[in-house]
Amino acid sequence: MKRETLEAIIADLKAGRAPALSTEDFPCFSAEALEGNEHVSPAYLDALAKRLTAADIPTFERAIRAIDEGDLAWLGFKIVYDADEAQRNTDNEVTKKYGDTGSADGEPLVFFCNDAKEIVASREPSPRDVFQMKDVTRGPSMHNEQFEGLTWLSVPLFEAVRVWLLGASDAASEVAALAAHVGFDVTVVDYDPAYVSEARFPSARRIVLEGGGFDGLAELACTPQDYVCVLTRGHMFDPEGCVWATRHGAHYVGMMGCAGKNDRVHDLVLAAGATEEDWERVKRPIGLKFGAKTPAELAIAIVAELVDVRYRQRYTEEARAKHEKSLGRE
Repeated sequence: MKRETLEAIIADLKAGRAPALSTEDFPCFSAEALEGNEHVSPAYLDALAKRLTAADIPTFERAIRAIDEGDLAWLGFKIVYDADEAQRNTDNEVTKKYGDTGSADGEPLVFFCNDAKEIVASREPSPRDVFQMKDVTRGPSMHNEQFEGLTWLSVPLFEAVRVWLLGASDAASEVAALAAHVGFDVTVVDYDPAYVSEARFPSARRIVLEGGGFDGLAELACTPQDYVCVLTRGHMFDPEGCVWATRHGAHYVGMMGCAGKNDRVHDLVLAAGATEEDWERVKRPIGLKFGAKTPAELAIAIVAELVDVRYRQRYTEEARAKHEKSLGRE
């Protein structure tokens, strides 16, 4: 989410104009995101914009502050497709009861919510609405289809974690698709355009190195917030990938391979100027341990580990303990 977008919306609302909202800025309303959802279409974004008033300005102002502060926060959208049904109480015997009324009203709403469960909106929500508004923090909306008559969408106010896939192997192709699906910003790097193809990596940023090898990797740079998966084809350029990732201080570095191969990579990495401390930062083998063997199975193991690393990076030990307790996993 761009700060300038929110500033433009506020300026329009102060001037009494309906702001122009685009699916580029609010991708949760794109045709791709809504595929298969019979209750919402991209056109709903225009209808929602026309309902915004000056009373919604504090919501967007709070969103700007969240961006400035680097807060884990979202803009959420209450989508109503049956106003009467939305306001009926349809709690069942399994779910927790949220009062004797359903949604607070049959009107759509834009709201702010952060990981601390702070909610800012132009109208007072009902207890049931609050339950679903808080769930945008599990993104995009954990229980968005739980009750009839309405659904929920959201867009994060923070940047996605970038994952670098060094090597366009079959495993990397599977990782790219799954990582993008769970909200990572994926970049794949290889020297062979036949492997770094749109067909193999449709959802990733693709970089083709010059020179028939990984020497060109030195011209690229990752940040200390990025994750790096070393998955070069045939492991041919794993040493270069490990050296590059550790030299740039990537938050996470993982490499595929067996113990024997990794011992040889260790020697080559140190010969290239890395330290033992650098080497120990490389998770090897990459991925969670549960018997994965095929490229698709390995991708599940790898992306599951990336999700866990992101979870531990974003949330305090206290917050994680609270979450685990709520799930009964103490």
